[in-house]
Amino acid sequence: MSLAKKFQAGFATSSGTTNFRNLALRKGAHESHFKHVEDLYLSSLGMGTYLGNLSSQDDMNLESSIYSSVKEGSINVIDTAINYRSMLSEKCIGRAIGRLIEDEIAKRDELFICTKNGYFTNDGDYAHIDIDSYLKLMYFDQNIIDSDDISPSYNIMNPNYISNCIDRSLCNMGLDTIDLVYVHNSFESWFDQVDRPTFYEMLYSVFEVYESFRKIGKLRYYGMATWNCFTAQKNCTNYLSLKEVIKIANDVGGEGNGFKFIQLPYNSFMTEPYTFKNQGIDKSSQDVSILEAAKHYGIHVFTSIPLFQGKLLDLKIDDESLINLPYASTKLLQFVRSTPGVVAPLVGQKSLNHTNQNIVVSKYPQLTNEEFTSLLGRVESLKKQNN
Repeated sequence: MSLAKKFQAGFATSSGTTNFRNLALRKGAHESHFKHVEDLYLSSLGMGTYLGNLSSQDDMNLESSIYSSVKEGSINVIDTAINYRSMLSEKCIGRAIGRLIEDEIAKRDELFICTKNGYFTNDGDYAHIDIDSYLKLMYFDQNIIDSDDISPSYNIMNPNYISNCIDRSLCNMGLDTIDLVYVHNSFESWFDQVDRPTFYEMLYSVFEVYESFRKIGKLRYYGMATWNCFTAQKNCTNYLSLKEVIKIANDVGGEGNGFKFIQLPYNSFMTEPYTFKNQGIDKSSQDVSILEAAKHYGIHVFTSIPLFQGKLLDLKIDDESLINLPYASTKLLQFVRSTPGVVAPLVGQKSLNHTNQNIVVSKYPQLTNEEFTSLLGRVESLKKQNN
């Protein structure tokens, strides 16, 4: 039996993540590298698992990167999605966690594991079955969904499919409990297909599924992984109000609901989550940024594409606060993880060289608010020059 099929009991806990943090500090991590979130110590750098093909070499590279990042004490936040590399990324995480636990390098309660569901995918272990045949065989023929449940981008919010995804992700990763599950780019996939009240009903049904999985211990928290809906202009059809989403979560699960996280893109080129004020909050006539709104409502923010899939590595940001950081990637990661309101950027990495470069940032203090403000000014100036 493979390690991924040895289902690991437990989930990230206060004591477990505290132990991880304390050991990381002894290995050289800076104390500011960890953020205190929902009584958990989470690394201010998380690992993403999006990129790569379906090769066994990419499997080995990804698994090794996860193993090394955790072993060094640099990362205890791992992010994926059921559709990433057609489920193979989740399976790599399962094998890496199994090895880490078997080798007594980490315990399950020290790691915060996140995935996403909503997009349809086939199974990379059966890549010879095309996606439409897989869809028919596994979902249409089993009466789990029908064709009306699928958006043009192959996004599905049918509660039956969402439930199926959670159980499949648990199996892929060999876990009894997932710490965080996001509904994946749901509004971006449906805003031009259904009216807003219909989408809210669909989201309500998804949140009902998440709350039911929380009650049986298969899920701790849930959220929304997004692209641009939280940073769009308020008068645009693709704009989504965080306040409205929180109301839906409260209606479904009461004040103790599990909606505690969102994810969105943010980097030195895409600074709108911090700079663009488009979100309303209670008892205020002034709009605030999505990061400010999230803080107001007690929602925690992870960010994606901190390096813009490598496109920003040639960006020259000359600032005294970054002078001691040795690599272009660490400078870009330092900007994101030092942004007020950001828990951690999620960086995709597979090669050992890139992994070792990225995790160096864990040994440096985060920027002070004054340093960040100065750096943001330089970043915004660079953006204007490049535009």
